[in-house]
Amino acid sequence: MPQARTRRSVEQGQGGGGFAYGLRASVPLCVAVGAFGVSFGVLARSNGFGLVAPIVMSLTAFTGASQFAVVAILGDGGGLGAAVTAAVLLAARYIPIGFSVAPVLRGPVLSRFFQSQLIIDESWAVANRGDGTFDRGALLGAGSAIYVSWVAGTALGVLGGDALGDPETLGLDAAFPALFLALLVPQIRSRTAVAAAIGGAVIAGVLIPVARPGIPIIVAALACLAGWRRK
Repeated sequence: MPQARTRRSVEQGQGGGGFAYGLRASVPLCVAVGAFGVSFGVLARSNGFGLVAPIVMSLTAFTGASQFAVVAILGDGGGLGAAVTAAVLLAARYIPIGFSVAPVLRGPVLSRFFQSQLIIDESWAVANRGDGTFDRGALLGAGSAIYVSWVAGTALGVLGGDALGDPETLGLDAAFPALFLALLVPQIRSRTAVAAAIGGAVIAGVLIPVARPGIPIIVAALACLAGWRRK
């Protein structure tokens, strides 16, 4: 019985966890995510995406890296296929993340589907207990707060972009590479990772002058083969 009560308490997010904890813990993240959302909205509007498309994209996709990639590639004249492929490759990291939190998602299939939309890097980190388990309430709380911040930031950037001025003058054009640098740095923890990062940079650098926008990013992904080992 004590073990059962302890297990129920953990599942319900008690003892420092839960939905409210996820909301509180994500406040600093929401500030940063909202700022990136503004940057995305401004850049999308300046690249001819109009008023509605960027907001709908944030409502339905909710993955900043992939959204920035699509806007950057299409805005530079790249093809739709390259933009979609780059977006999918960047979102592929959510496959293992999704598997790791799947055991704590409860309810019918449709309910779990909607809960899974709140699984992003930040909400995963907030919900991670450090022992291989996750707090469902914290995951949903953090994910909900960050989702609202991202969509609100996008809307603010789209609707107020004209008042903010030229994105390049504000340095918002640097948000795209800065985001990817922030994703890359924590992953470089071994010689293999360093080799893959350098290989990707070299491949992209060689192709940028001669290939259509988006193609260098996709081909550079081949550098991940540096970590392939035959067992």
